[in-house]
Amino acid sequence: MRIRAIIGYDGTGYGGFQRQANAPTVQAEIESVLAQLTGVPTRIMAAGRTDAGVHAEGQVIAFDTDWRHPVVELRRGMNALLSEQVVVFDLDVADAGFHPRFDAISRHYQYTVYRAAVRHPFYARYCMHVEQDLDVEAMSRATRCLLGCHDFLAFGSPPQGDNAVRDVIRAGWSFEEPWLRFDIEANAFLYRMVRMLVGTLLRVGSGALAPEAFGEILETRSRERAGPAVVAGGLCLKSVAYASGR
Repeated sequence: MRIRAIIGYDGTGYGGFQRQANAPTVQAEIESVLAQLTGVPTRIMAAGRTDAGVHAEGQVIAFDTDWRHPVVELRRGMNALLSEQVVVFDLDVADAGFHPRFDAISRHYQYTVYRAAVRHPFYARYCMHVEQDLDVEAMSRATRCLLGCHDFLAFGSPPQGDNAVRDVIRAGWSFEEPWLRFDIEANAFLYRMVRMLVGTLLRVGSGALAPEAFGEILETRSRERAGPAVVAGGLCLKSVAYASGR
């Protein structure tokens, strides 16, 4: 049977989600735990391949298993064996053809900025610290041009092929002192796209880049004018959306 699960993880200390030979990864840890529980090697699929240091609280995975006990026991067993940095929030039987990546219609990421004169040791793993004041209104104006279908080549690289067109469903900033959060939902993302967008928008907030110039970077696909990419620790995959019934 095919299992679908919603997982969360603290990406600090991992080389990203996807298995690789030279670094610990979330995928490798989950697959190791499943092998211990089921007695057979199990390969998992995921909705997104988050980069090194990026967190998630709504990552969706799927895998096939011959587990013959109640699925609630599988979730309990996984959470007992996984490290404290990884957790299974929800787990259930899915349609046999369900694929967490190809069936997804959108993904929602959030980037968190801690705007304060002095950094805070409790928050360093999960946000970017910015000392200077930021013009949130200017950043919001610049962000509006992201909505809809655009070629985002200036802000990232396609994980496969050369198609950099993405459809952004929503994008915006919210501010509750001292927290500044950037939420963006799109059908898919380029490699480092959110971190490059945030890095460029922070330049707008600091006054180093006009909101209109940000739109020009998007329109002209000027990679050399974009960025820099902000630190990975402030980024979190919040949720993945699927069509009704998936």
